[in-house]
Amino acid sequence: MKLRIALLQLLPGKDTDEQLHIGLQACRKAKEMGADIALFPEMWSDGYMIPQDEEELRKLAVTKEGDFVYSFGKIAKELEMAVGITLLEQHEPKPLNSMILFDRNGERRLHYSKVHTCAFDAEKVLSPGEDFYVADLDIGRGTVSVGSMICFDREFPESARILMLKGAEVILAPNACPMEINRLSALRTRAYENMLAVATCNYPEGQPDCNGHSTIFDGVAWLEDEPGVRDMCVFEAPEEEGIFLAEIDMDQLRAYREHEIMGAKYRHPERYGSLSEQK
Repeated sequence: MKLRIALLQLLPGKDTDEQLHIGLQACRKAKEMGADIALFPEMWSDGYMIPQDEEELRKLAVTKEGDFVYSFGKIAKELEMAVGITLLEQHEPKPLNSMILFDRNGERRLHYSKVHTCAFDAEKVLSPGEDFYVADLDIGRGTVSVGSMICFDREFPESARILMLKGAEVILAPNACPMEINRLSALRTRAYENMLAVATCNYPEGQPDCNGHSTIFDGVAWLEDEPGVRDMCVFEAPEEEGIFLAEIDMDQLRAYREHEIMGAKYRHPERYGSLSEQK
């Protein structure tokens, strides 16, 4: 089974209404290309704008039950394609940086809020999420276990490790930052050490502090019947704007996970107590 993911590496519009219009058109294009999932970059509802003024920030935030989010659930059902929409979400005491994944029936399968907010920078005005979640996503030809991490989450091995332990096969990772060799290496490592795929969608060049390079690492480092190692990066977008479709071979990934040694097979959790200590 091949899982086809459309990475919507798009420039944002001037306001939420324009974001909605651009986003819905992009979903239609992704479906025409044959996507099972359409994934947006981080905080698409406002193009990753984070005013530091509390009143301005609250005006930009949208509710998880409002028209913006509802519209993407509606088009997911219409197109019979999963949609991972991202938003600055209304929340108390502070807004959240969230992703909601609708399945091909328009049902919410996953609602994740960024745990590792960039509290050292603009995201100090946001609340962090509370946990990591995994959901089974029916794509019509089978089911895939999907989780999410958002941008800075990738810098913490615990993010992907928890998702793997909860059963994730694929991590959807909305992003808004320059994707350079070290950040790309972090994504590669998360995929390698957990034997899972990581699909990242970034904003293109032209969006402040972003440069495209959306990627998919499929988590398969070598194959039994092939010599040497293989490149787990099965797709890397250029810097410019576009909708890019790439595949993950789920049968290959599952076979690899059955007989290889990373992930949970040789862990010693009884030795990891210091990981949960408060410093």
